[in-house]
Amino acid sequence: MTTEQQVTCSRCGGSHTITAYPGINVAREPDLKARVRDGSLFVWECPRCGARNLVHGQTLYHDPDARMMVWLLPEGALDEAQVRAVEAQLGDLDGYTLRRVPDAGGLIEKVNLQELGLDDVVMELCKYVTRLELADSEKNPALIDVPFRFYRMDGPDGRITFSYPLEGRMFLAETPFRTYEDCRGIIQRNPAMQPPAGRFSVVDPAWIGRFFR
Repeated sequence: MTTEQQVTCSRCGGSHTITAYPGINVAREPDLKARVRDGSLFVWECPRCGARNLVHGQTLYHDPDARMMVWLLPEGALDEAQVRAVEAQLGDLDGYTLRRVPDAGGLIEKVNLQELGLDDVVMELCKYVTRLELADSEKNPALIDVPFRFYRMDGPDGRITFSYPLEGRMFLAETPFRTYEDCRGIIQRNPAMQPPAGRFSVVDPAWIGRFFR
């Protein structure tokens, strides 16, 4: 599903019309999955000055084969009662993984994790553990609260790499795949750490952090 959206360039202030994607069903339009994964679907280039701008607004990503929906819902766009109403309208989503994210980066991360067969709840715990270890090794407690993004998984041992911003620069932090496996075991032994079924849950650092206060 596409719509025409009026946008303004962040550099030159020019007004333009772009094609936006409020609904994405990758079973019907499989080529869109690659554009979500590399982020190109959420960027438009100003024809006047060439600046690259982010596309803003809601997007509902649906992968029927993976039984997953990810709702890109910017902060403050809807209240919780409105979110619940949308869930009710969607009907029976038994067996689906439902997630809600506030920005395109969150959607990209969820889709990339699913494509690699990785669990986003486990990955959030893996980020939490890695941040603690990084803060300890660097003797910098502020690193505990730095937002991590999944960047890649590679190497013979499936080493996981995260990216994170610090003082205006981007850095990388690595952890072996066994960290993920250890975190998966913790999640399996603690079912309360799993989001409720049938809800577009926000699985982020705040979600995991509430179990370790």
